[in-house]
Amino acid sequence: MYRTNTCGELRLADAGKHVTLAGWVQRLRKMGGMTFVDLRDRYGITQLVFDESADSELCERANRLGREFCIQVKGDVSERQSKNANLPTGDVEIIAKELVILSESKTPPFTIEDNTDGGDDLRMKFRYLDLRRNAVRKNLELRHRMTILIRNFLDSKDFIEVETPILIGSTPEGARDFVVPSRMNPGQFYALPQSPQTLKQLLMVSGFDRYFQIAKCFRDEDLRADRQPEFTQIDCEMSFVEQDDVIDLFEDLARHLFKEVRGIQLPAKLQQLTWHEAMRRFGSDKPDIRFGMEFVELMDVLKGTGSFSVFDNAEYIGGICVPGCAEYTRKQLDALTDFVKRPQVGAKGLVYVKYNTDGTVKSSVDKFYSPEVLQTLKEKMGANDGDLVLILSGDNANKTRTQLCTLRLEMGDRLGLRPKDKFECLWIIDFPLFEWSDEEQRLMATHHPFTMPNPDDIPLLDTNPELVRAKAYDFVCNGVELGGGSLRIHDSRLQEKMFGILGFTEERAMAQFGFLINAFKYGAPPHAGLAFGLDRFVSIMAGLDSIRDCIAFPKNNSGRDVMLDAPSTIDQKQLDELCLKVDVSQENE
Repeated sequence: MYRTNTCGELRLADAGKHVTLAGWVQRLRKMGGMTFVDLRDRYGITQLVFDESADSELCERANRLGREFCIQVKGDVSERQSKNANLPTGDVEIIAKELVILSESKTPPFTIEDNTDGGDDLRMKFRYLDLRRNAVRKNLELRHRMTILIRNFLDSKDFIEVETPILIGSTPEGARDFVVPSRMNPGQFYALPQSPQTLKQLLMVSGFDRYFQIAKCFRDEDLRADRQPEFTQIDCEMSFVEQDDVIDLFEDLARHLFKEVRGIQLPAKLQQLTWHEAMRRFGSDKPDIRFGMEFVELMDVLKGTGSFSVFDNAEYIGGICVPGCAEYTRKQLDALTDFVKRPQVGAKGLVYVKYNTDGTVKSSVDKFYSPEVLQTLKEKMGANDGDLVLILSGDNANKTRTQLCTLRLEMGDRLGLRPKDKFECLWIIDFPLFEWSDEEQRLMATHHPFTMPNPDDIPLLDTNPELVRAKAYDFVCNGVELGGGSLRIHDSRLQEKMFGILGFTEERAMAQFGFLINAFKYGAPPHAGLAFGLDRFVSIMAGLDSIRDCIAFPKNNSGRDVMLDAPSTIDQKQLDELCLKVDVSQENE
């Protein structure tokens, strides 16, 4: 065997044992006639000792080792003279007797340490080295542990794991599909699934009752820190259930994961907010409720009560109260104004009111409003002496609320109100069934075309479809949407009506989704489902700002795998076999 023990398991009780270890050289230190080597594997680090007085040739060979050499060492476990309390193996060391270099290593392009000197792109290029780092490896071990917990939990609830196809038909509704040309069917294409949505619904029609899958999904969309072109869902579907049944079960799953992974007990029943309430109070359908600063609408206080035309012409005026920040300097307030004017926020300006601890009031709109109005504003905001009120306005209520949400989160970060070891979860319900697309100039499904309308709102489908609420629900934690789902339409006539509202002709609906519509004509049960984003869930548990470090081989922000240099061109022979011609002339111009 290459080893009798790992580098993380030996303890003082093992003193005197003759062992064989194998791993990588973390670091090497020479002290007089002694050479100390930290040997690392997936399980930990063990110190090796090479004594020149005992075996000069062996010690000389050890001195020629470099970082990341892969070696095998045989020796005796001994109690360390200088113990290291920071290591589980810090009470022992190995007095080396034999050394075998299994593989030499070039000098790594960055240090293989928790706090490395490698930038993101460099680490992604040499991801196989980055994965040796303890911090990254722990994220993948956490991911493994969570998937085991998820599988066991769902199995205990009578779910069956079923694999659905990766090569499916394209359904370009919503995000863009990744498409795959078919050599055997020239001019035709598969698509990679954005989710197994229709397939899991067909499993419900098939009578499987409860399905789950740790499913690979693909979306050709612009990337952010919490998005990748390929990602993993905890994908589930259930028959003969109502919305509360789904919410209760997957709330239990979340509660189970938080308890087992983080030792945190979530409340017995999580808060639920309607979409409209979440937007009104927080300007987001994924609000971070770890801290306050809820929005206060100020139209009745500030519109028409002064001579400030910006507010008088606004369709929405809203503010947040920032506790204890009345001492903010002009420089700090100017920086906040610059922040909200950034293109990614989009506000035209920022109004502030400082209610100082001495009772005085200082505002950027002093000359437009009387002291009485500013006192009314203080009462409306629930502000105290020492607090700072920040106000935005605009001609579109939801757009302005979104800008105010960004400002609220920025203040939460600046004041340390969003710690990564505190978790607040909730459900958002009653989403609009449709949303208007300026690009498409038509109504689009807020979630997907298979979402059940609220039964109370079905009459509105013919008159005011934009007012229809969906039987949909999102699970949100710390301002991140970790998952979502809905009750599904199981009536073929209602599904056909839904397609009609979305602008599908009958022919197009049948061409793309005829298999589902026809399946509903054979006794489809009421069914519903939910999918958690595994990558996001792991990143939240690990306290990461990005999902990349809980994925073994992620893409960068441009959707590229810099290690594999993908995507890349393919040779002409492959193009000919696929009957494809590449023309990128416009892009190059």
